[in-house]
Amino acid sequence: MWQLFHFPLCPFSRKVQLVLSEKKVPFILQLAYPWEDDDQFHSLNPAGKTPVLHHAERRLVLMDSQAICEYFEETESKSPMMPGSAAARAEIRRLTALFDDGLYGDVTEPLIYEKMKKRLILRQSPDSGILRAAMRLTHEHLDYLDWLIDNRRWLAGAQLSLADFTAAAQLSVIDYLGGIDWSGHEQSHGWYRVMKSRPSFAPLLSQKMEGLPAPRHYSDVNALSLIHI
Repeated sequence: MWQLFHFPLCPFSRKVQLVLSEKKVPFILQLAYPWEDDDQFHSLNPAGKTPVLHHAERRLVLMDSQAICEYFEETESKSPMMPGSAAARAEIRRLTALFDDGLYGDVTEPLIYEKMKKRLILRQSPDSGILRAAMRLTHEHLDYLDWLIDNRRWLAGAQLSLADFTAAAQLSVIDYLGGIDWSGHEQSHGWYRVMKSRPSFAPLLSQKMEGLPAPRHYSDVNALSLIHI
């Protein structure tokens, strides 16, 4: 069976979990904190980054969330993540990169550092200026999501795709860290509630970061997020 090395607030591991669950690929979770000395994890990926997917019987190790997702897109026919024409797949890849790079770099990564790593690892207080800047950038990204949803059935077009799961994975971490104000973003919030209500999403809502509890609204599919900056 596949073994997925992750930590609860890794958005890239969450993206892989969603895809594996949608495609009905059995896997088990193995905690791996990149900032700790874990010989097994670092022997699989010396770069020390999650996610890492390991199949001992096949002697196969997969790394990088996009590479992992495309591997299963090529090997598992259930629930296509990159459907449609070559142009449609190019748009899915464009948006996936935008969320994995842009949304993560602007919002998810700063929040993880300020609200998780500083609290649990460095024992420092978060920088309120960085948190406010991340909140402003969250609104900019949600504005773009609103536009996409106004013009398409799903983010990349007529069908649910990897773009939707990638964005939802990033937003789920931001939501856990109390960084989303959905005011004025009814389109994005409605889309996110749909994503959040999918069976594949339920395991994510039950995963907690030790020492950092989720906000009360986090696992409620219909609740509006409250801001904790």
